Amino acid sequence: MTVYHFVGIKGAGMSPLAQILHDMDIQVQGSDVEKYFFPQAGLEERGITILPFSRENIKPGLTVIAGNAYPDTHEEIDEALKLEIPVIRYHKFLGEFMKKFTSVAVTGAHGKTSTTGLLAHVVSGSHPTSFLIGDGTGKGAKDSQYFVFEACEYRRHFLSYHPDYAIMTNIDFDHPDYYKDINDVFDAFQQMALQVQKGIIACGDDEYLQKIQAKVPVLFYGFGEDNDFQARNVVKSTTGTSFDVYVRNDFYASFEIPAYGDHNVLNSLAVIALCHYEDISAEVVAEQLKTHKGVKRRFTEKQHGNQTLIDDYAHHPTEIKVTLEAARQKFPTREIVAIFQPHTFSRTQTFLQEFADSLKGADHVYLCDIFGSARENQGELTIEDLRSKIENASIITEDSIETLKMHEDGVLIFMGAGDIQKFQSSYENLV
Repeated sequence: MTVYHFVGIKGAGMSPLAQILHDMDIQVQGSDVEKYFFPQAGLEERGITILPFSRENIKPGLTVIAGNAYPDTHEEIDEALKLEIPVIRYHKFLGEFMKKFTSVAVTGAHGKTSTTGLLAHVVSGSHPTSFLIGDGTGKGAKDSQYFVFEACEYRRHFLSYHPDYAIMTNIDFDHPDYYKDINDVFDAFQQMALQVQKGIIACGDDEYLQKIQAKVPVLFYGFGEDNDFQARNVVKSTTGTSFDVYVRNDFYASFEIPAYGDHNVLNSLAVIALCHYEDISAEVVAEQLKTHKGVKRRFTEKQHGNQTLIDDYAHHPTEIKVTLEAARQKFPTREIVAIFQPHTFSRTQTFLQEFADSLKGADHVYLCDIFGSARENQGELTIEDLRSKIENASIITEDSIETLKMHEDGVLIFMGAGDIQKFQSSYENLV
Protein backbone atom coordinates (compact mmCIF):
# COMPACT_ATOMS: atom_id res chain seq x y z
CA MET A 1 0.00 0.00 0.00
CA THR A 2 1.41 3.37 -1.06
CA VAL A 3 2.44 5.88 1.58
CA TYR A 4 1.99 9.50 0.50
CA HIS A 5 4.89 11.69 1.58
CA PHE A 6 4.16 15.44 1.57
CA VAL A 7 7.13 17.73 0.94
CA GLY A 8 6.13 20.91 2.75
CA ILE A 9 3.32 19.30 4.74
CA LYS A 10 2.76 22.40 6.90
CA GLY A 11 1.57 24.42 3.89
CA ALA A 12 -1.91 25.97 3.99
CA GLY A 13 -3.12 23.61 1.25
CA MET A 14 -0.80 20.66 1.87
CA SER A 15 -1.78 20.19 5.52
CA PRO A 16 -5.55 19.91 4.89
CA LEU A 17 -4.99 17.58 1.92
CA ALA A 18 -2.92 15.28 4.13
CA GLN A 19 -5.68 15.41 6.75
CA ILE A 20 -8.31 14.46 4.15
CA LEU A 21 -6.33 11.43 2.94
CA HIS A 22 -5.68 10.34 6.53
CA ASP A 23 -9.40 10.56 7.32
CA MET A 24 -10.04 8.29 4.33
CA ASP A 25 -7.69 5.65 5.78
CA ILE A 26 -4.85 6.43 3.39
CA GLN A 27 -1.38 6.38 4.94
CA VAL A 28 0.35 9.77 4.94
CA GLN A 29 3.44 11.41 6.38
CA GLY A 30 5.38 14.53 5.53
CA SER A 31 8.31 16.82 6.10
CA ASP A 32 8.90 20.51 6.58
CA VAL A 33 11.06 23.08 8.35
CA GLU A 34 11.01 22.79 12.14
CA LYS A 35 9.48 26.24 12.73
CA TYR A 36 5.85 26.18 13.92
CA PHE A 37 3.15 27.15 11.41
CA PHE A 38 -0.55 27.21 12.32
CA PRO A 39 -1.66 24.72 9.59
CA GLN A 40 0.25 21.94 11.38
CA ALA A 41 -2.29 21.83 14.24
CA GLY A 42 -4.64 19.52 12.33
CA LEU A 43 -1.76 17.17 11.50
CA GLU A 44 -0.71 16.92 15.13
CA GLU A 45 -4.29 16.28 16.26
CA ARG A 46 -4.37 13.25 13.94
CA GLY A 47 -0.92 11.99 14.88
CA ILE A 48 0.40 12.41 11.33
CA THR A 49 4.20 12.11 11.21
CA ILE A 50 6.04 15.38 10.49
CA LEU A 51 9.77 14.94 9.76
CA PRO A 52 12.50 17.56 9.33
CA PHE A 53 13.51 17.94 5.68
CA SER A 54 16.11 15.32 4.79
CA ARG A 55 17.10 13.44 1.67
CA GLU A 56 16.99 10.28 3.82
CA ASN A 57 13.20 10.60 4.23
CA ILE A 58 12.75 9.46 0.64
CA LYS A 59 12.55 5.69 0.26
CA PRO A 60 11.08 3.20 -2.25
CA GLY A 61 7.36 2.62 -1.77
CA LEU A 62 6.50 6.28 -1.32
CA THR A 63 4.54 8.57 -3.61
CA VAL A 64 5.72 12.15 -3.14
CA ILE A 65 3.27 15.04 -3.15
CA ALA A 66 5.34 18.19 -3.58
CA GLY A 67 4.31 21.59 -2.28
CA ASN A 68 4.30 24.39 -4.83
CA ALA A 69 6.79 26.44 -2.79
CA TYR A 70 9.59 23.93 -3.38
CA PRO A 71 11.49 23.52 -6.68
CA ASP A 72 12.63 20.25 -8.19
CA THR A 73 16.09 20.98 -6.79
CA HIS A 74 14.82 20.61 -3.21
CA GLU A 75 16.76 17.76 -1.60
CA GLU A 76 13.75 15.47 -1.09
CA ILE A 77 12.22 16.06 -4.52
CA ASP A 78 15.64 15.63 -6.12
CA GLU A 79 16.15 12.35 -4.28
CA ALA A 80 12.71 11.08 -5.32
CA LEU A 81 13.43 11.87 -8.96
CA LYS A 82 16.80 10.07 -8.75
CA LEU A 83 15.12 6.99 -7.25
CA GLU A 84 12.33 7.21 -9.87
CA ILE A 85 9.74 7.58 -7.10
CA PRO A 86 6.54 9.26 -8.36
CA VAL A 87 6.45 13.01 -7.68
CA ILE A 88 3.11 14.77 -8.06
CA ARG A 89 2.67 18.49 -7.54
CA TYR A 90 0.00 19.46 -5.01
CA HIS A 91 -2.36 21.11 -7.47
CA LYS A 92 -2.06 18.25 -9.98
CA PHE A 93 -2.90 15.66 -7.32
CA LEU A 94 -5.84 17.72 -6.09
CA GLY A 95 -7.16 18.10 -9.63
CA GLU A 96 -7.37 14.31 -10.02
CA PHE A 97 -8.63 13.66 -6.50
CA MET A 98 -11.70 15.88 -6.81
CA LYS A 99 -13.07 13.94 -9.78
CA LYS A 100 -14.54 11.41 -7.32
CA PHE A 101 -17.05 13.97 -5.96
CA THR A 102 -19.34 16.85 -6.85
CA SER A 103 -16.61 19.45 -6.56
CA VAL A 104 -16.97 23.12 -5.70
CA ALA A 105 -13.96 25.38 -6.15
CA VAL A 106 -14.00 28.63 -4.20
CA THR A 107 -11.75 31.23 -5.74
CA GLY A 108 -11.22 34.98 -5.85
CA ALA A 109 -8.63 37.54 -4.85
CA HIS A 110 -10.21 37.89 -1.39
CA GLY A 111 -12.60 35.86 0.74
CA LYS A 112 -11.64 32.39 -0.51
CA THR A 113 -10.89 30.87 2.87
CA SER A 114 -13.87 32.35 4.70
CA THR A 115 -16.29 31.34 1.94
CA THR A 116 -14.85 27.83 1.65
CA GLY A 117 -15.22 27.28 5.39
CA LEU A 118 -18.76 28.63 5.39
CA LEU A 119 -19.80 26.54 2.38
CA ALA A 120 -18.31 23.36 3.85
CA HIS A 121 -20.18 23.94 7.13
CA VAL A 122 -23.50 24.65 5.42
CA VAL A 123 -23.41 21.78 2.90
CA SER A 124 -22.31 19.37 5.66
CA GLY A 125 -25.67 20.02 7.29
CA SER A 126 -27.35 18.30 4.35
CA HIS A 127 -24.87 15.84 2.76
CA PRO A 128 -21.57 14.13 3.67
CA THR A 129 -18.92 16.63 2.61
CA SER A 130 -15.14 16.58 2.43
CA PHE A 131 -13.37 19.90 2.40
CA LEU A 132 -10.00 21.61 2.07
CA ILE A 133 -9.72 25.10 3.54
CA GLY A 134 -6.73 27.42 3.23
CA ASP A 135 -6.59 27.96 6.99
CA GLY A 136 -4.99 24.54 7.32
CA THR A 137 -8.25 22.68 7.96
CA GLY A 138 -9.22 19.55 6.07
CA LYS A 139 -11.70 16.74 6.54
CA GLY A 140 -12.30 13.57 4.58
CA ALA A 141 -15.88 12.43 5.24
CA LYS A 142 -16.85 8.83 4.56
CA ASP A 143 -19.21 8.45 1.58
CA SER A 144 -18.70 12.11 0.64
CA GLN A 145 -21.00 13.47 -2.02
CA TYR A 146 -19.42 16.92 -2.13
CA PHE A 147 -15.83 18.13 -2.11
CA VAL A 148 -15.48 21.82 -1.26
CA PHE A 149 -12.03 23.33 -1.72
CA GLU A 150 -10.14 26.57 -1.90
CA ALA A 151 -8.62 27.23 -5.32
CA CYS A 152 -5.72 29.68 -5.38
CA GLU A 153 -5.02 31.85 -8.41
CA TYR A 154 -1.32 32.31 -7.61
CA ARG A 155 0.80 31.28 -10.63
CA ARG A 156 -2.48 30.12 -12.22
CA HIS A 157 -2.40 26.97 -10.07
CA PHE A 158 -6.19 26.75 -10.16
CA LEU A 159 -5.99 25.96 -13.87
CA SER A 160 -5.15 22.40 -12.81
CA TYR A 161 -8.79 22.05 -11.74
CA HIS A 162 -11.96 21.28 -13.71
CA PRO A 163 -14.55 21.53 -10.92
CA ASP A 164 -18.26 20.97 -11.24
CA TYR A 165 -18.94 24.40 -9.73
CA ALA A 166 -16.92 27.50 -9.00
CA ILE A 167 -17.71 30.33 -6.62
CA MET A 168 -15.86 33.47 -7.69
CA THR A 169 -15.83 36.12 -4.97
CA ASN A 170 -13.98 38.96 -6.73
CA ILE A 171 -11.11 39.82 -9.06
CA ASP A 172 -8.46 42.21 -7.78
CA PHE A 173 -4.78 42.84 -8.54
CA ASP A 174 -2.53 40.91 -6.18
CA HIS A 175 0.60 38.74 -6.36
CA PRO A 176 2.54 41.43 -8.27
CA ASP A 177 5.57 39.12 -8.20
CA TYR A 178 3.70 37.00 -10.76
CA TYR A 179 0.82 38.92 -12.37
CA LYS A 180 1.61 41.93 -14.56
CA ASP A 181 -1.62 43.86 -13.91
CA ILE A 182 -5.35 43.47 -13.32
CA ASN A 183 -5.91 42.36 -16.92
CA ASP A 184 -3.46 39.52 -16.43
CA VAL A 185 -5.39 38.47 -13.31
CA PHE A 186 -8.69 38.66 -15.20
CA ASP A 187 -7.25 36.47 -17.97
CA ALA A 188 -6.44 33.76 -15.41
CA PHE A 189 -9.97 33.82 -13.98
CA GLN A 190 -11.42 33.78 -17.48
CA GLN A 191 -9.42 30.65 -18.28
CA MET A 192 -10.62 29.09 -15.03
CA ALA A 193 -14.25 29.91 -15.86
CA LEU A 194 -14.02 27.97 -19.12
CA GLN A 195 -12.96 24.84 -17.20
CA VAL A 196 -16.02 24.74 -14.90
CA GLN A 197 -18.36 21.84 -15.69
CA LYS A 198 -21.81 22.74 -14.29
CA GLY A 199 -22.17 26.32 -13.09
CA ILE A 200 -20.47 29.45 -11.77
CA ILE A 201 -21.65 31.54 -8.81
CA ALA A 202 -20.05 34.98 -9.24
CA CYS A 203 -20.27 38.28 -7.40
CA GLY A 204 -22.19 40.55 -9.74
CA ASP A 205 -21.11 43.65 -7.83
CA ASP A 206 -17.56 43.05 -9.09
CA GLU A 207 -16.95 44.88 -12.36
CA TYR A 208 -14.51 42.28 -13.66
CA LEU A 209 -16.64 39.25 -12.81
CA GLN A 210 -19.49 40.81 -14.78
CA LYS A 211 -17.34 40.28 -17.89
CA ILE A 212 -16.68 36.56 -17.28
CA GLN A 213 -17.60 34.28 -20.18
CA ALA A 214 -18.37 30.60 -19.59
CA LYS A 215 -19.75 27.46 -21.22
CA VAL A 216 -22.03 26.89 -18.23
CA PRO A 217 -24.69 29.03 -16.48
CA VAL A 218 -23.33 31.98 -14.51
CA LEU A 219 -25.44 33.10 -11.53
CA PHE A 220 -24.68 36.49 -10.02
CA TYR A 221 -25.06 37.50 -6.39
CA GLY A 222 -24.65 40.83 -4.59
CA PHE A 223 -26.35 43.96 -3.34
CA GLY A 224 -27.18 45.36 -6.79
CA GLU A 225 -30.68 44.91 -8.22
CA ASP A 226 -29.41 43.22 -11.40
CA ASN A 227 -28.11 40.18 -9.48
CA ASP A 228 -29.87 36.82 -9.59
CA PHE A 229 -29.43 36.57 -5.81
CA GLN A 230 -29.75 39.92 -4.04
CA ALA A 231 -29.38 40.84 -0.37
CA ARG A 232 -31.92 43.40 0.81
CA ASN A 233 -32.94 44.89 4.15
CA VAL A 234 -29.50 44.38 5.67
CA VAL A 235 -29.49 45.06 9.42
CA LYS A 236 -26.11 45.34 11.15
CA SER A 237 -25.68 45.09 14.91
CA THR A 238 -23.02 44.34 17.49
CA THR A 239 -24.13 40.68 17.52
CA GLY A 240 -24.14 40.02 13.78
CA THR A 241 -26.00 40.77 10.56
CA SER A 242 -29.44 39.86 9.19
CA PHE A 243 -30.72 40.21 5.63
CA ASP A 244 -33.39 39.05 3.20
CA VAL A 245 -32.54 37.23 -0.02
CA TYR A 246 -34.44 37.80 -3.24
CA VAL A 247 -34.02 35.42 -6.16
CA ARG A 248 -34.61 37.29 -9.42
CA ASN A 249 -36.63 39.88 -7.47
CA ASP A 250 -38.84 37.30 -5.70
CA PHE A 251 -38.47 36.95 -1.92
CA TYR A 252 -36.71 33.68 -1.05
CA ALA A 253 -35.88 33.66 2.68
CA SER A 254 -34.41 35.61 5.59
CA PHE A 255 -31.02 34.80 7.10
CA GLU A 256 -28.90 35.75 10.10
CA ILE A 257 -25.14 35.41 10.42
CA PRO A 258 -22.95 35.86 13.51
CA ALA A 259 -20.49 37.86 11.39
CA TYR A 260 -19.75 41.46 10.51
CA GLY A 261 -19.22 43.60 7.43
CA ASP A 262 -20.65 43.62 3.91
CA HIS A 263 -18.06 41.09 2.77
CA ASN A 264 -19.56 38.44 5.06
CA VAL A 265 -23.03 39.12 3.65
CA LEU A 266 -21.60 38.56 0.17
CA ASN A 267 -19.84 35.35 1.22
CA SER A 268 -23.12 34.09 2.67
CA LEU A 269 -25.00 35.01 -0.51
CA ALA A 270 -22.55 32.94 -2.57
CA VAL A 271 -23.21 29.93 -0.33
CA ILE A 272 -26.97 30.45 -0.43
CA ALA A 273 -26.89 30.62 -4.24
CA LEU A 274 -24.87 27.40 -4.60
CA CYS A 275 -27.16 25.57 -2.18
CA HIS A 276 -30.27 26.86 -3.99
CA TYR A 277 -28.84 25.53 -7.26
CA GLU A 278 -28.20 22.14 -5.64
CA ASP A 279 -31.68 21.99 -4.00
CA ILE A 280 -30.45 22.22 -0.42
CA SER A 281 -33.35 23.65 1.58
CA ALA A 282 -33.40 27.25 2.79
CA GLU A 283 -34.22 26.00 6.30
CA VAL A 284 -31.05 23.88 6.48
CA VAL A 285 -28.97 26.73 5.06
CA ALA A 286 -30.40 29.23 7.56
CA GLU A 287 -29.69 26.99 10.55
CA GLN A 288 -26.15 26.20 9.40
CA LEU A 289 -25.33 29.86 8.74
CA LYS A 290 -26.27 30.69 12.33
CA THR A 291 -23.89 28.11 13.80
CA HIS A 292 -20.76 28.74 11.72
CA LYS A 293 -17.89 29.72 14.00
CA GLY A 294 -15.61 31.04 11.26
CA VAL A 295 -12.22 29.84 10.07
CA LYS A 296 -8.77 30.20 11.55
CA ARG A 297 -7.01 33.54 11.31
CA ARG A 298 -10.11 35.35 10.00
CA PHE A 299 -11.28 37.80 12.67
CA THR A 300 -10.37 35.27 15.37
CA GLU A 301 -11.05 36.91 18.74
CA LYS A 302 -9.86 36.41 22.30
CA GLN A 303 -10.07 38.49 25.46
CA HIS A 304 -6.88 39.75 27.11
CA GLY A 305 -7.84 41.62 30.26
CA ASN A 306 -9.96 44.56 29.13
CA GLN A 307 -8.60 44.34 25.61
CA THR A 308 -9.95 42.30 22.69
CA LEU A 309 -7.25 40.72 20.51
CA ILE A 310 -8.13 39.78 16.93
CA ASP A 311 -5.95 37.61 14.70
CA ASP A 312 -6.62 38.17 10.98
CA TYR A 313 -4.95 37.09 7.74
CA ALA A 314 -5.60 40.44 6.00
CA HIS A 315 -2.54 41.20 3.87
CA HIS A 316 -3.97 43.23 0.97
CA PRO A 317 -5.40 46.78 1.21
CA THR A 318 -8.91 45.58 0.30
CA GLU A 319 -8.80 42.98 3.08
CA ILE A 320 -7.49 45.44 5.65
CA LYS A 321 -10.30 47.87 4.81
CA VAL A 322 -13.11 45.31 5.29
CA THR A 323 -11.53 43.90 8.46
CA LEU A 324 -11.43 47.34 10.05
CA GLU A 325 -15.01 48.01 8.94
CA ALA A 326 -16.13 44.75 10.55
CA ALA A 327 -14.39 45.75 13.77
CA ARG A 328 -16.21 49.10 13.72
CA GLN A 329 -19.53 47.29 13.37
CA LYS A 330 -18.91 44.96 16.30
CA PHE A 331 -17.09 47.46 18.53
CA PRO A 332 -18.54 50.87 17.60
CA THR A 333 -17.47 52.69 20.77
CA ARG A 334 -13.98 51.25 21.28
CA GLU A 335 -10.53 52.24 20.06
CA ILE A 336 -9.47 50.19 17.02
CA VAL A 337 -5.72 49.49 16.91
CA ALA A 338 -4.09 47.87 13.86
CA ILE A 339 -0.83 45.94 14.20
CA PHE A 340 0.13 45.16 10.62
CA GLN A 341 2.97 43.16 9.10
CA PRO A 342 3.33 43.64 5.32
CA HIS A 343 3.77 40.39 3.39
CA THR A 344 6.35 40.40 0.57
CA PHE A 345 8.34 43.35 -0.69
CA SER A 346 6.73 43.34 -4.15
CA ARG A 347 3.20 43.57 -2.74
CA THR A 348 4.21 46.29 -0.29
CA GLN A 349 5.92 48.32 -3.03
CA THR A 350 3.04 47.92 -5.49
CA PHE A 351 0.33 48.90 -3.01
CA LEU A 352 2.26 51.27 -0.75
CA GLN A 353 -0.24 54.13 -0.94
CA GLU A 354 -3.24 51.77 -0.87
CA PHE A 355 -1.91 50.15 2.32
CA ALA A 356 -1.55 53.57 3.89
CA ASP A 357 -5.07 54.58 2.87
CA SER A 358 -6.68 51.39 4.18
CA LEU A 359 -4.84 51.51 7.50
CA LYS A 360 -6.13 55.02 8.15
CA GLY A 361 -9.38 53.30 9.11
CA ALA A 362 -7.78 52.44 12.47
CA ASP A 363 -7.42 54.83 15.39
CA HIS A 364 -3.76 53.91 15.76
CA VAL A 365 -1.43 51.85 13.57
CA TYR A 366 1.66 49.85 14.53
CA LEU A 367 3.83 48.47 11.73
CA CYS A 368 6.10 45.42 11.89
CA ASP A 369 9.02 44.83 9.55
CA ILE A 370 8.14 43.50 6.08
CA PHE A 371 7.91 39.70 6.00
CA GLY A 372 9.73 38.15 3.04
CA SER A 373 8.04 34.97 1.84
CA ALA A 374 9.71 31.75 0.70
CA ARG A 375 9.50 33.02 -2.86
CA GLU A 376 10.89 36.50 -2.13
CA ASN A 377 12.97 37.53 0.86
CA GLN A 378 14.65 40.80 0.08
CA GLY A 379 14.02 44.24 -1.29
CA GLU A 380 15.20 47.85 -1.10
CA LEU A 381 11.93 48.96 0.47
CA THR A 382 11.75 49.34 4.27
CA ILE A 383 8.84 49.60 6.69
CA GLU A 384 9.73 53.28 7.16
CA ASP A 385 8.47 53.93 3.61
CA LEU A 386 5.00 52.86 4.70
CA ARG A 387 5.14 54.50 8.12
CA SER A 388 5.91 57.88 6.56
CA LYS A 389 2.56 57.79 4.72
CA ILE A 390 0.42 57.18 7.82
CA GLU A 391 0.02 60.03 10.31
CA ASN A 392 -0.88 57.90 13.35
CA ALA A 393 1.59 55.06 12.71
CA SER A 394 4.51 53.76 14.78
CA ILE A 395 7.01 50.96 14.14
CA ILE A 396 6.88 48.12 16.65
CA THR A 397 9.09 45.11 17.37
CA GLU A 398 8.73 42.15 19.71
CA ASP A 399 11.01 44.04 22.13
CA SER A 400 8.69 47.06 22.17
CA ILE A 401 5.40 45.14 22.13
CA GLU A 402 4.64 46.29 25.68
CA THR A 403 3.61 49.63 24.16
CA LEU A 404 0.25 48.06 23.30
CA LYS A 405 -0.69 48.06 26.98
CA MET A 406 -1.43 51.77 26.72
CA HIS A 407 -4.59 50.98 24.73
CA GLU A 408 -6.36 49.88 27.90
CA ASP A 409 -9.74 48.75 26.52
CA GLY A 410 -8.79 48.77 22.85
CA VAL A 411 -9.50 46.27 20.10
CA LEU A 412 -6.06 45.15 18.89
CA ILE A 413 -6.10 43.62 15.40
CA PHE A 414 -2.96 41.69 14.45
CA MET A 415 -2.99 41.50 10.63
CA GLY A 416 -0.75 39.80 8.09
CA ALA A 417 0.10 36.64 6.17
CA GLY A 418 3.61 36.15 7.55
CA ASP A 419 4.44 35.48 11.20
CA ILE A 420 2.43 38.31 12.78
CA GLN A 421 1.16 35.75 15.29
CA LYS A 422 4.51 35.80 17.06
CA PHE A 423 3.89 39.46 17.91
CA GLN A 424 0.49 38.62 19.37
CA SER A 425 1.97 35.69 21.26
CA SER A 426 4.77 37.87 22.67
CA TYR A 427 2.21 40.41 23.82
CA GLU A 428 0.00 37.79 25.47
CA ASN A 429 3.01 36.34 27.30
CA LEU A 430 4.06 39.63 28.89
CA VAL A 431 4.07 39.39 32.66
